Amino acid sequence: MTDLPAHTLSSFDGDLDRLRGLVVRMGRLCEAQIIAAADALARHDAAAARTIVDGDSEIDALEAETEAFAIQTIALRAPMAGDLREIVAALKISGILERIGDYAKNIAKRTTVLAKDAPMEPMVLVPEMARMVAQMVHGAIDAYVARDAVQAAAIAERDQLVDDFYTSLFRSLLTFMMENPQRITPSAHLLFIAKSLERVGDHATNIAELVSYSATGERMGERTKRDDTAMVTTPHG
Repeated sequence: MTDLPAHTLSSFDGDLDRLRGLVVRMGRLCEAQIIAAADALARHDAAAARTIVDGDSEIDALEAETEAFAIQTIALRAPMAGDLREIVAALKISGILERIGDYAKNIAKRTTVLAKDAPMEPMVLVPEMARMVAQMVHGAIDAYVARDAVQAAAIAERDQLVDDFYTSLFRSLLTFMMENPQRITPSAHLLFIAKSLERVGDHATNIAELVSYSATGERMGERTKRDDTAMVTTPHG
């Protein structure tokens, strides 16, 4: 964790606190939306899914408020060094969180379609993947609040587990579609949902990288993706 000296202007400290508060609110909303979307999918609850779609507007509004306040703070305070990095990080993180909210919304939209069909066996794996990426988002936001580069690095390392989970789910869905060709359409929706969750894991990692840079002024080392789905073949391939 990086300890920063108090600012001469307490009002500037208040501005930074407000900015952090906006980012945290966005992060917690995104986390809740992901979990709720996976829960609606597991319960085949189209009404709950529509509520999640409607709830995305709150995340969008917070992103707009964060962006406007960050730009205003830069213009009025002319921050330097670590302060400037933190404000720019908040600005970028809010944009990433807005995209995470979009992924949750897209999962919910597909859930309204899947709710019309009978449950599929691979569907039981999705809530666990959703919990994994939601925990990454939670941890990344915690690292942001603490300005903790070590915690941020630990979050980034967990993305490999999400990639492995996604590859496994992709294989399961591919086999399921081969064995149940009449269920290809709902399986395709479920595959898009799994890919959305994999992308949420990527975005949580991007947040962690921004946190690390904001706290230390140094960029994380390049990470290696382990999404092997491009190399997956059918059981008869």
